[in-house]
This record gives sequence, C-alpha cells and structure tokens, in this order.
Amino acid sequence: MSTTIPASLEAKVKEAREKLDQHVREIVAWHFDPEKGTPFWLEKAKTFDFDPLKDVKGFDDLKKFGLFEDDWLRGGPVRRWLPKALHDKPIYVFETGGTTGIPKSRVVVDDFRIDYEMFSETLPEKYFPKGANWLMLGPSGPRRLRLAVEHLCQTRGGICFCVDLDPRWVVKLIKKGWMEHLKAYQDHVIDQAMTILSAKHDIKCMFTTPKLLDALANRLEREGSSIAKQGITGIFCGGTEMTSQWIRFAIEELLGPDVYIAPTYGNTLMGLAAADMPTAENNYKITYYAPQPRAVVQVVDFDDPDKVVDYGQSGRVMLTTLTKELFIPRFQERDEGEREPPCEKYPWDGVSGVRPFHGFAATTTVGVY
Repeated sequence: MSTTIPASLEAKVKEAREKLDQHVREIVAWHFDPEKGTPFWLEKAKTFDFDPLKDVKGFDDLKKFGLFEDDWLRGGPVRRWLPKALHDKPIYVFETGGTTGIPKSRVVVDDFRIDYEMFSETLPEKYFPKGANWLMLGPSGPRRLRLAVEHLCQTRGGICFCVDLDPRWVVKLIKKGWMEHLKAYQDHVIDQAMTILSAKHDIKCMFTTPKLLDALANRLEREGSSIAKQGITGIFCGGTEMTSQWIRFAIEELLGPDVYIAPTYGNTLMGLAAADMPTAENNYKITYYAPQPRAVVQVVDFDDPDKVVDYGQSGRVMLTTLTKELFIPRFQERDEGEREPPCEKYPWDGVSGVRPFHGFAATTTVGVY
C-alpha cells in the first residue's frame, strides 16, 4: 500500500528530518569524542572501516554501523556504555529482559526523567489533572518503570503509590505450569492495589498493564465498584497484550466513557512511544510514535533490515536510541508491526499492530503481568 504524505504535512516532515540529521551528528560527535566519549564505542571504532566523526552526516549514515547486537548489553562493566563526560554523575542501572540468563542492562543518569517528562506533555490534562495522585500497578525491582512513573507523577505535581511486583517470579510460575500459584500471585498484587485505593489517597491516575487492569476491574466489579467509581479518570497503559481488540474491550467494558486510556509502546532502551486514545471511528487502531529525535522506530523488511517497508506493510521493529547517555544504532526489537505515515502531531513514521516478532513468538514468554 502506497501512502502519499499530504502537501500540508510535507514541510513539517522535512523539518523533522533535518532536525533528526542534525541530532545524529551531535550525538555521534559526543559519543565518539576521543577524550569524553563512550568507552564501548571508542573501542569499537578501532574495528570500523569508516570514521564516525567524519563520515556520519545524517540518520541514513547509521547503516555504516551494521546491526546492534543485544548481547553486547549483557553483563559488565556497565559503565563502559556511559560517556566519560558523565562518569562523575550519580548513575542508575536498569535491567531489560533477563527472564533467563544474564539480563541486559542500561546505565542512566537523567534519561528516564527526560523520557517521562516528554511523555507527560502528551497526556490530556482533563483526564490526567496536574496535582493528581497516581497508582503505579506494574513491575518494580531493577526495571526503570517504577522510578519513571513516580517521576512522571511528581513532574505533574502528584504523589505516586506503588505496589511490589516481581515479573521474574511470574515467568517462573508460568514455565513450571503452576497456574494456581500464578493466580495467587496476581491476587496478591491486586490486593495491594485494592488496599491503596481503599485508603482515601485521592488517586485519579494510574499506570498499569492490560492483564492487571483487567484483574483490577474484575475485582472492583465483584465488590460492587468500578475503575470510574474509584475516581480514576486517566490510565497510562503499556504491555505486550495491547491490541486493538483488547483496547476496545477495555474502553467499552472495563472503563466506560469517563476514563481516558493512553496506550504506550516502550522499553528501557527506547523511552516511550505515545499514542492517542483509540476510537471506534478508526476501528480502535493504535498507532505509536517514538519520541524522535531521541529515539527512532523503523519498520524494516523481515529478511533485509536495510530496507524500510512501504506504509501499511508489515515488518520487524528496529530501534535507534540517540541520547547523550546512550547511543544504540539499529537495534532489532523482538516485535513486529505495520509502518504508519507521519501525522500532524508527530511528523515522522509510526508503527501499529505491535506484536511479538513471529521468528521468536513461539519461544518467548509474553504478557506475564
């Protein structure tokens, strides 16, 4: 399917691309600075047949780096990923994946705060009012979600209430087939949420995942209540089961007309790709747009990662992270989806129909929480 970008949008698309190319030049110059650059990349540059400081003039030139190998992120020393210019700053380490073996790690100074402050700007204040308190009903531990959602809440002037959830234990229960234990653990997590909601903390917003939102709504219904009756008006929701079918069910059955749901697609490397609340008019389609130029999402051919598919066509998601703290060029995600054209709000490519990459789907445990 070929899509023509409207003439009214062409200038914005061109401007966004020029901004991206400029950003790429700045980020590459920063990470490959001989004195203050990133140890991993300075060492890697010795094996290149090109000079990043001279030969990378824009986004397309990142192809020179080849594909990023996710195993590079497993194990330490993790400080090698951070530019030397930032080594005296307080450093966080967040894990991504790691349900088996050594997890992938990302070191962070301020990126998680910046990512969520940018995401905050996409939330409609009518449903996510400034000053409102939040419930964080999702994974805690070494993932960045807990701290990031808490910062989002604080940025908007509220206080965040969190539950304790260990997704790795959930994965172990699933793999052992201990479904009774899995249900008990989910009940334990929902018990925590119910306790917080019953404590009169005036919570109006929350982050959660599809499975946990479903479980919380069902518990509230059994007790004669609902999400809306609890005073919650805005839900930021992310997870592997965020499909159009599920979002329609959530809007029509779980939430009702007075609650706004903001779907997101993201991870520890990307930040957050935002989407407007789906509507019946567009058949509840969810289209995500990455926070460009800090992160770029492309939908590439399954067999040729150098080839971006046509609009409307399916392909594998490829992520490039471009921040002063992290440079990750051309990382092939474990997801696939359809390429979507730019829009007025986000004048760059998006992705819809995000789902596990079919090459891994049979061996990947998804939707664990």
